[in-house]
Amino acid sequence: MKTRLDVHGIDYESSFKEVLKHVTELHYSRLPVFKESLDEIVGIIHTKDLIQYINEVDDYDWHKLLRQPYFVHEQKMIEDLLTEFQNKRIHFAVVVDEFGGTSGIVTMEDIMEEIIGEISDEFDEEDNIGVKKIDDSNYIFEGKTMIKDVCKYMQLPLDTFDTVKGESDSLAGLVLELAGQIPYVTQVIVCGDFEFTVLELERNRINKIKVSIKPQQ
Repeated sequence: MKTRLDVHGIDYESSFKEVLKHVTELHYSRLPVFKESLDEIVGIIHTKDLIQYINEVDDYDWHKLLRQPYFVHEQKMIEDLLTEFQNKRIHFAVVVDEFGGTSGIVTMEDIMEEIIGEISDEFDEEDNIGVKKIDDSNYIFEGKTMIKDVCKYMQLPLDTFDTVKGESDSLAGLVLELAGQIPYVTQVIVCGDFEFTVLELERNRINKIKVSIKPQQ
């Protein structure tokens, strides 16, 4: 979670030009929008929603691009929050205290970092792939490995898991999406022609996963 002191937001009264400036400088994929103070967050702006309008005039009404904010209590357990994020298909929530004030924000990436380890956001540099090839049908990957890198290494089409990964970017995120809960060590999750076996789990963090291509019948 990012505490209130570390949260960057956009004032609701900002011009479109100012919004673009903030987004460009801050390099976040999502930003809260507030009125008067962070205790009154009225929406979330997604960087990708702005892209097609960057050539609009300065008085473009960017407020119509706002998405509804999702609020969670600061005492909520990470497992429950993960389930809510998956069920509601959201990646960003505003954390509030017992008085309704804003304590900070929490993102799917924050949750995944607790469960998977540090992962890349849209603007982060890519990490090296941690992989061990057992044979042509069996590979062991670090949980934080990006799905696209798994596909590249296994020589699979990059869109192999697009229909089942939800909004997950990492292999561990894909496994969480398929399992619907935090899995246990040795658990095997089957998806089409593939099997995912959880090999190493530490404090709910998925460290190693074996990916197997099922033999053809």
